[in-house]
Amino acid sequence: MAADHALHTALPDEPEKATLEGKNKVLGFWLFLGGETVLFGTLFATFIALRDQVNGGPTAKELFEMPIVAWATFLLLTSSLTSVFATLALHKHNLKQVQAWLVVTVLLGLGFLGLEIYEFVHYVHEGHKISSSAFGSAFYTLVGFHGGHVAFGVLWITTLIIQSFKKGLTVVTAPKFYVAGLYWHFIDVVWVFIFTVVYLMGMIGGKAVA
Repeated sequence: MAADHALHTALPDEPEKATLEGKNKVLGFWLFLGGETVLFGTLFATFIALRDQVNGGPTAKELFEMPIVAWATFLLLTSSLTSVFATLALHKHNLKQVQAWLVVTVLLGLGFLGLEIYEFVHYVHEGHKISSSAFGSAFYTLVGFHGGHVAFGVLWITTLIIQSFKKGLTVVTAPKFYVAGLYWHFIDVVWVFIFTVVYLMGMIGGKAVA
């Protein structure tokens, strides 16, 4: 109890920005996310241009199944909420809650990845491969690239959880938790756009071009 009180009094209200190094990390990461936004924007533009080029294969309307996509969306958006709870716990200087909420975030992220892998396998069996058409190439590049970001985020947060048991919560470790949370929110926002542009617009359907 005394140790918890000492930790609470030793850390400022926003420990991730308490030092110049911490502020620079946060600022630098925002710049990194700006570059990632441009990259994903390019992939979205490419997908929109090629989404009807199915080369005689199955169209998006024929392939996509709302229940799988809806469950994946639910898991990822819920993980964004648990990440928020972890950040709130960070500002309360409660390491155990930070760890607990991040563990839940990781588990939800793994659930999302499991559904995405199942989805891809199903599409391949339906004849929708990355080499089948321009639509296939654009789809797997965009959605798979996002999935890679989710996998990296899961690995990153897991590493931080493990390190936190040894290093605790300090003005040095707090920025790491904070920028990991920013990254996780970013990939959640990107998924909202994927859900809308790729899946919802695909299910509405359009005229396929061979």
